[in-house]
Amino acid sequence: MPIMVSAPTLKLKLQLLCGEEIAMGPGKADLLDAIAAHGSISAAARAMDMSYRRAWLLVDAMNRCWVSPLVETSPGRAKSGGARLTPAGVRALADYRSLQAGVADAAGGPLLAALLANLADEPRPRAVPE
Repeated sequence: MPIMVSAPTLKLKLQLLCGEEIAMGPGKADLLDAIAAHGSISAAARAMDMSYRRAWLLVDAMNRCWVSPLVETSPGRAKSGGARLTPAGVRALADYRSLQAGVADAAGGPLLAALLANLADEPRPRAVPE
């Protein structure tokens, strides 16, 4: 059976920091998308295969890091409760996604091609100390 070798790729991970806290990154942006789609933190967490506690902690961190909260919650069950993105949350998510797209576009140029031209397909085996 032939060994499948993947082509070298570039993976960029943008994180905005607020002090030592990550105010926005790819996972938090995905969580905001899920909250917008599902209308609650718990449903968003389930959709992302994440614990409710973890999702709540991420939302709390985002809400503490921005001038205005990104997510607004309403206590209750079914139709009376849930969560939604605030206007600041919609704007921050859209701006973050635009930044991601712009960085990805900028990273695909000749500098990346030059780096990838000299990158091995796979790492060589580890050297064993003598």
